[in-house]
Amino acid sequence: MNDDGAAGPVRGAEGRLAAHERVYRNLRAAIMWGEMEPGQGFTLRGIGRRYRVSMTPAREAVRRLAAEGALTLSASGRISTPAPGAERIEELAALRALIEVELASRALPRAHLALIDRMIAIDQTVADAARRRDAVGFTRSNLEFHRTLYLRAQAPAMLAVAETVWLQLGPSMRALYERLRRNDAPRYHRHIVAALKAGDEPGLRLAVRADVIQGLRMLTG
Repeated sequence: MNDDGAAGPVRGAEGRLAAHERVYRNLRAAIMWGEMEPGQGFTLRGIGRRYRVSMTPAREAVRRLAAEGALTLSASGRISTPAPGAERIEELAALRALIEVELASRALPRAHLALIDRMIAIDQTVADAARRRDAVGFTRSNLEFHRTLYLRAQAPAMLAVAETVWLQLGPSMRALYERLRRNDAPRYHRHIVAALKAGDEPGLRLAVRADVIQGLRMLTG
């Protein structure tokens, strides 16, 4: 149809949907991987410029991320990344420990050698990022290490909850790694891999819990 026909509004609606989804996915990943500082402020106009979209898809993406706890919206309309206090971090740490231990346990029966090799390779990427003092690369690779294992659990609802927690902690974890200036991968990653190789469920549960709790406790220290 020509520009005056019914097809025009449909194409426009599809375009807005695609733009909203693109902004949502990219901004979500940036927050989760620690590309943003805790409490970093945004404007809809700035988000629109960053992703080359209009205000409408930017607003839709922000509302969706705010519903997930990835962004906060003040009464005045200020948009910012989460900056959780000590009590909130402890709550999120407890939630991570519960969910991620269960995900790891469910993944164990499906943990084949190729998966373990993949996790070892990712852990090397974590160590490389640490040596480069690349806090964003460290955060991203660290989450990839965990997510690679948890995907084998075939429990999408649990994984979605875990990712929501990661979203709320991403900026704070990046700030932690910058402060610690560590130069190696988390030591409990080796314990996780060893437990997977041995088919040791109690050991795996202990290693995942220790890895999660140790990192988050540092945020409140």
